[in-house]
Amino acid sequence: MEIKALITLKNGVLDPQAKAIHHALLAHNFSSVKDVKIAKQIVLELDSDDKSSAIAEVEKMCQELLANTVIEDYQVMSDK
Repeated sequence: MEIKALITLKNGVLDPQAKAIHHALLAHNFSSVKDVKIAKQIVLELDSDDKSSAIAEVEKMCQELLANTVIEDYQVMSDK
């Protein structure tokens, strides 16, 4: 089963890469862009047929290892 974890910086945490992209977009006349956030998506293939337990396992992975919960938020999802 494929489970995805989307990890983003929490609001208020400085993101210089996103800021640089935002400035570059504005410099290229994409003036409608209000803000930019950078996220990382981790796609995990688990040996499980139980969606709820697979999601719970990936949430535990995020809490313990994949996300720095002091400065990052995460969202776990499945397509199925």
